[in-house]
Order: sequence, then C-alpha cells, then structure tokens
Amino acid sequence: MKLKEPNYNNCLTNLSNSILKYYNIPTYHNSLKKLDKILAKAKKTKNIILIVYGGLGTNILKMNSDPKSFLNKHLKFTIDAVLPPTATASLTSILSGLNPNEHGYLGWTQYVKPIDKTITMFTNTSIDTNEYVGDINHKYFAYTDILSLINERVDVTRLESFGDNAYSSLEDMQNKIISLTGSKNQKFIYAYYNEPDNTIHQNGTYTEPTKKTIEKINDLTKVLCENLDNSLVIVTSDHGLIDADAYTLSSYPDLYNMLINNISIEGRCCTFFVKPGMEKEFKKLFNANFGKDFKLYSKEEVLKKELFGMGFNHEQLSSSLGDFLAVAQTNKYFRYNDQSESFAAMHGGITEEEVSLPVIIYKTKKSFWHKSR
Repeated sequence: MKLKEPNYNNCLTNLSNSILKYYNIPTYHNSLKKLDKILAKAKKTKNIILIVYGGLGTNILKMNSDPKSFLNKHLKFTIDAVLPPTATASLTSILSGLNPNEHGYLGWTQYVKPIDKTITMFTNTSIDTNEYVGDINHKYFAYTDILSLINERVDVTRLESFGDNAYSSLEDMQNKIISLTGSKNQKFIYAYYNEPDNTIHQNGTYTEPTKKTIEKINDLTKVLCENLDNSLVIVTSDHGLIDADAYTLSSYPDLYNMLINNISIEGRCCTFFVKPGMEKEFKKLFNANFGKDFKLYSKEEVLKKELFGMGFNHEQLSSSLGDFLAVAQTNKYFRYNDQSESFAAMHGGITEEEVSLPVIIYKTKKSFWHKSR
C-alpha cells in the first residue's frame, strides 16, 4: 500500500487556478502547467466544461474499466486531491481555488467553536440531533466562488443534483449540458455527479456494481462529448476510495472515556478533543492500539506541516482541529460507537488510491464558432 501526501502544487486547487488563469482572472495559487498548455490551445473554444465524478480516483478508473475505454483513452495526466481526500474539502477547493486550510471546509463533519457544536458541513445540521443549526456555512465559512468570477467573463452554469439547476439522473445532467452549449454565448459549465462514490461506499472498490456504474459513466460521457460542438471537456474527481475495516472507539473504553465529544472531519482523517490533562496518556494509548494504522499528529504539528495546504489559515481552522489528528495509512477507519455508520469502502486517508486523481481531456473536433476575446 503506497502512501501519498497531497502535493499542493499539483492538486485540485491548482486545477481551479488554471481555469481562473484561462479567463484572465487573478489566481490564488500556482496553476497546472500541463492544463495551462491545453487551455492555451483552446483560446477560440466556445465552451469549457468541468465535470467532477465523485469517487472516480485514478486507481478506481483503471481497475474497473478497459484500458481502451473512452475515459482511459483521454486521460492526460494525474493530480492529487487535497487533504483529506473527501468531497467536502475537495469540492470546496475546486469551487474556491483555495486549499482546505484557507477555506476551512475540512471534512464531512466538523467542530465549529462559535456555536460549540459538531455539524455536518454541507447540511448545517448537528451530528448529535440532526437538527438544523442555522446557515453556518455563510456565517463562518463564506468564500468567493470562482464561478461568480468567471461569470463576469462568460455565461456560467452550475449543475448538481440539487439547487436551481438540479438534474434527476446522469443522463439528465448530460442532456442539460448539451442544451446549454447550444446557445450562441460562451459557456463555462461546472457539473458534479456523486457516482461512483455512493456505489463504492456500499459495495466496495472492485465489485460488479462498481464496475457497471463506471462503465455507465464512461459510455455516457463518450456520448456527451461526441454530441458537443466547439467545447473542451475536463473530467476529474474529488477523491478515490479504498476497501476499509473499522475500529469502533467505544470498544476501547480507556481511550474512549478520554474524549470530550464525538470525533469529526472523516473516519480516516479524524480529530480528537481530549479531556484536559490527559493528552500525554491519550497519545501513548492511541499509538499502542492504532499506531500501525494511523499517524497521530498534535494540532501544532498539523499546522507546522501544512497538512491541509499552504497559505493563510482560516479563522476556524485551529479550533476545528481539536487536540490531535489521526491520518490513516492502511485500510482502517474510525467509528465513534456502535450507532455510527459502516461502509465497505472509505476515503480520507493518504494512500495513493485515495489521493491520485485523473485529469481527462476531450476537445471536440467540430468548430463552427469563432469569436476573438
């Protein structure tokens, strides 16, 4: 099992900055030179389309599809997810052009000090009661969406399974893309589809349901690309996955009873809030039980090593990290207790399977549109 810490000069954040650079918008971080060259050759292209398939890591794609499949054929290079490799952190990095330490969205669940609660970040709900706790995202984690910046240059559409431009299926999402590109105006389209992530979580990485889901994504993406005119399609993912086994923390009462509250961020990139005065004992006991599977960092070590990225630190970052952060190096993940959900496959650690992402490029052969910019 090969370990791979994200390279913050070759990750999703840099991909977004390449797109900003293409539209002559000031960047926040370095761009991807390989993508810059491709985009530079596409200056007269009418439409730029960025599609993100949830969970379609490089290894997942290659192990579940034919090397000659459409997606593999057009795979140009690989980049890294951010830490942790998970939708919350990665998608926000794509949409903000910032690293997780800057935008503050660290994982699916997160402790928010101003309200003294651990919440599910994308839904603004308490993980303990599932109650809505207010618009925490906009109040404490607001950022400038790169789509709003690009919209000052060309028409922008954001496609997801919810919101103003919600789609009902992969087919519907792709039909919407085709329809949008039919107008006379230049377009930038961002589309996110949460497969094969959902299927892999439930069934595992190399199973028949996973293979069929990826085959469908491949085939429909091919149909989409072949029905577009004067468009450059960029396909990538937010993270990969790995088949995983759980440690249930409540089964380790000596350690469990040292915790102040529920664990958070991700099961494979997990933060611990420890009762005052028990830090040394917690570290010793943690490493004795889990040291072969997890690298344990103090908050100070996390910040010094810039594990969540370079740049300014978000004002909520330090308080969200608790006292310790455990990052998975094998196939293990943490559940808080017996009521916590179990999965066949997980993400959030620093194995290559989770971190490495494909960048797939398709440029349409037709070109009926021209407009100097």
